[in-house]
Amino acid sequence: MAVETEVLRELHSLRSRLPLLTGALAAGADGLVLAQDLPDGQSEGLAALTAAALGVGRRMVDLAARGEFRELLVHGAGGYLATYAAGPRAVLTLLADERTDIGRLHLEGRYSGRRIGELVAGRPADGLPVSRRGEPPARPQSRGRILGALPLRIPPQSRHRP
Repeated sequence: MAVETEVLRELHSLRSRLPLLTGALAAGADGLVLAQDLPDGQSEGLAALTAAALGVGRRMVDLAARGEFRELLVHGAGGYLATYAAGPRAVLTLLADERTDIGRLHLEGRYSGRRIGELVAGRPADGLPVSRRGEPPARPQSRGRILGALPLRIPPQSRHRP
């Protein structure tokens, strides 16, 4: 079965577990849609913005020395937009109603993000389904940079010593 089909199945399962969820989107770190379950045709724009948010979020936690990026929550007047890392090559974005239980949103979003990350990374060699408790694989490197991260510009250091 294609990865996109399995990811879409996970999005449908997630929406059934969270009734106040109004949309779900899985995208690659490059901003391309893997699967979506959104009410209208906003998937491409949301996927691109999600990939940008993923890059900014990873850069922020890196600069603040807070470990690896896990999630980002935006609260607007009409509800929530939550973004979860789904392994090193994908991201999960959820749109939720204002009345959503945030704790439950995080619980289910983290689980589905981990599951989607495993699906995108591939199945184990034995062919069995990826386990629920599996850890996401290490981040792939591309010419010294982390995929999905913003370029780093370090300003020149001053030679002046007071």
